[in-house]
Amino acid sequence: MPSAANQKALVAIDLGAQSCRVSLLRWHRNQPEIELVHRFSNAPVSTPQGLCWDIDAIFDGVITGLHACAARAPEGIASVAVDGWAVDYVRLNSIGDPVSLPFCYRDPRTEKAEIDVHAVCPPSRLYSLTGIQILRLNTLYQLYADKVAGFDPRLLWVNLPEFITYRLCGKRVSEYTNATHTGLVRLGTLSWCEEIFRELGLDVKAAPEIVPSGSVLGRLSVEYSSLPAFRETQVVVPACHDTASAIAAIPAAGDDWAFISSGTWSLVGTVLDAPCVTDDARSLNFTNLGGVDGRIYFLKNVNGMWLLQQCMEEWEKRGIRWSFNEMLSRCAALPEPAALIDVDDPQLMLPGRTTDKIKAQLKGLGPPKFTTDAASALSLANTIFHSLADRYAEVLGSICKINGKKLKRLFIVGGGSQNTLLNRLTARRTGLEVILGSIEASTIGNFAIQMAALERGSRPSTSVTVNSVAKWARQLSMPELALAMNRKID
Repeated sequence: MPSAANQKALVAIDLGAQSCRVSLLRWHRNQPEIELVHRFSNAPVSTPQGLCWDIDAIFDGVITGLHACAARAPEGIASVAVDGWAVDYVRLNSIGDPVSLPFCYRDPRTEKAEIDVHAVCPPSRLYSLTGIQILRLNTLYQLYADKVAGFDPRLLWVNLPEFITYRLCGKRVSEYTNATHTGLVRLGTLSWCEEIFRELGLDVKAAPEIVPSGSVLGRLSVEYSSLPAFRETQVVVPACHDTASAIAAIPAAGDDWAFISSGTWSLVGTVLDAPCVTDDARSLNFTNLGGVDGRIYFLKNVNGMWLLQQCMEEWEKRGIRWSFNEMLSRCAALPEPAALIDVDDPQLMLPGRTTDKIKAQLKGLGPPKFTTDAASALSLANTIFHSLADRYAEVLGSICKINGKKLKRLFIVGGGSQNTLLNRLTARRTGLEVILGSIEASTIGNFAIQMAALERGSRPSTSVTVNSVAKWARQLSMPELALAMNRKID
């Protein structure tokens, strides 16, 4: 625990594809207290170029949050760290400014890019080099799509959370956990895989330096350090991939547990000491995401609550409206659906006409035709919940088969931990003890890594240790953990 003289505040910035949050950690009677200071909405915008992110609006929201934190922390702010979603990036010109709005991973431009990449470098080869699941949204395919569209491959780029960090301190890096999700890092290393860059005609010199989780990059830029609270603030990279930060926040020991980081996506997996790239792992398209202190988060991306959100937006346009809790309550009273859908159908990864795509799947399976009334909408929502739970159980079963694990516990963190119906269905289908972790697990993990980094002190470019992060995560999670232990799902 920091001494009284060193009990300065910390700021965690968590960028989400739907909502971004700026949180402040302060010390009260030697205990850390976390406050959500600023939340702002986020969504991709349609442009003539394609589906993009309004990076200026995101950065403006971050700065608004930082000013609000400074006003609340007269003791000063020790550090700031940013995490967010993976794979998307910002292209920079010669003076370090964005050349255009960054593309959103859901833009369909990568559909053809994926085919073209695999014609040069087959999926089996990519997997053997990187251990990363084949998903057309990976940075690898996006960079190739850039090249085909005429972007100069020599243009510098930086993943989106690290772009915000770059704007705050002037250092362009790629944090290890986020770098691995690009599909361009050599398996088991902190190095870019030069073979992939070379074979696809990409420039490895355009990629940022890879640094470990918990690296201290230096002081906040003068432009932002004029406020008294920021005069000595250090900029830290946490686990910049929000899922990696969320997993770091799970206060669990032993080898008998798995996790679901549940939100827009559901990331379903377990923690390993070393990568797993067996034939079964490859054929089932599991990923070996880099974790804190060199751990491996062996997982699959499963389509998450984005599916339901897309449907709810379509229903609202037809005048069919419920609150989220009302929908859960109504669906809980419905019987199990006659058929389940493939939630990971590639068509369901793309925005638009989601209800029609689901109905088309169900039509092929033979259930009665869905109409457009409220009752049919509830039935469709119920089908989504049951299908997600079934997919979770399938993925967890594959993990046990591939790695020989005997899983007993399943921690669910993120916004999906509030979905009482889905969590109950998941417990029933998996047979595991389901424990509901923090809704803001990414923020807790972000803070825990910052605290471990500041505690480490004199070795700013070395990885923080799992034990150090776990110690702080347990302290930050104690109120959440006490609540979670009373929220086990039967």
